[in-house]
Amino acid sequence: MVYKRILLCSPFAFHITSHHKSVIDNLENLYGKRVVQPENHDGFIDYRVSVTHSGGIRRLINDQARFQCDKMEPFKPLNQSQAFAMLEWGLNWVVAAHEVSHLIIHSAVLAKDGRAVLFPAPPGSGKSTLTAYLSRNGWRLLSDEMALITPQTSTVTPFVRPICLKNDSINLVKSWYPNDVFSTIAKDTHKGDVVHMAPGDIAVAKEAEQAKVVGIVFPKYNKDIFFDVYDMDQATAYTALAENAFNYTVLQEQGVKSLIKLVEHASSFEVEYSSLEELDSFLTEEVIGTEHVK
Repeated sequence: MVYKRILLCSPFAFHITSHHKSVIDNLENLYGKRVVQPENHDGFIDYRVSVTHSGGIRRLINDQARFQCDKMEPFKPLNQSQAFAMLEWGLNWVVAAHEVSHLIIHSAVLAKDGRAVLFPAPPGSGKSTLTAYLSRNGWRLLSDEMALITPQTSTVTPFVRPICLKNDSINLVKSWYPNDVFSTIAKDTHKGDVVHMAPGDIAVAKEAEQAKVVGIVFPKYNKDIFFDVYDMDQATAYTALAENAFNYTVLQEQGVKSLIKLVEHASSFEVEYSSLEELDSFLTEEVIGTEHVK
């Protein structure tokens, strides 16, 4: 059976086709009313994607999930139990590979009172666990994976999607928020075990509300360090952001000017922490408490 849905995830609309009912079930569970039937949507579609069965005799031996966008297949087929996780990663790829109206930085984004903080971080840094915690403790989630920056400004546009939790963080976050909505588990992916956590109601309700970036924080969880913070100079912050920008080179001069604008108008820090409460206090009091506009 073929399932078709429209995902209205501001600022994009995705047409999603899948043979896997688990994909549709998880999609509707995590995105709620933002998932509609195609016949109920007459607006523009930004991207058409699919998560389908593997072809030919392979389907009979070991059915797998394949992600495609406009006949492009960026990933190798995965076990069908990983189909929804593949869709989420595929949506990341689609936007990162095609979007040119924003500078896209691989980063979580959270905001308070219209002031946003970017959290660029490599895998294993604890970024998504931090994102889950902050998003349930007074911060508005704009994105867990990518910051959409209006070129040559410090304005970030929300792209509100589920938070991707991995391995030990899955049970930890579930123990914190047992009544929240989570996807089924995708076991043994290239990232280990993966679960997606639905964004909160406030984040979805304000998904069209932009924010101003006033802080750039590179977080690293370290169980042996309570809390250490280091000021980052603009040159170092620029280099680190460039390394995390998906389309920096595509935007060329506009990309360069956009990163310069960000580091000139936001305070940048490296933070090692084991206490989420202490990090929250630092962010609230020192990063967004007073605008560090230079």
